[in-house]
Amino acid sequence: MKKLIYSFKYAFEGIITGFKQEQNMKVHIAIMLLVILLGIVLKISTIESIICIILFGVVISAELFNTAIEQTVNIAMPEINEKAKIAKDVSAGAVLVTAISAAIIGLIIFVPKIIMLIK
Repeated sequence: MKKLIYSFKYAFEGIITGFKQEQNMKVHIAIMLLVILLGIVLKISTIESIICIILFGVVISAELFNTAIEQTVNIAMPEINEKAKIAKDVSAGAVLVTAISAAIIGLIIFVPKIIMLIK
């Protein structure tokens, strides 16, 4: 039981460290909070809320994986190295793909509701 408790403790520490150290994580969290607020104001459906929650998890997880990969590469290859750069760039690219995909889905969910509100 003690090991289980510590595993959760370390996982939460990882999330907090990611938030403290990564500027992009702060941006993702800020956007997530805005989307939650907008979802409440526009009364999105349960299914739309579930989709948003899944997307939050995917984007935040991708950012955490990116941070882990970058830190690991920095430890393994502290000097400038083209292969290390590729690993870090590809990892960052994966985050960008997830964030853009989430943004497009967010637009699909929210733009019609905003248009209806304006009319």
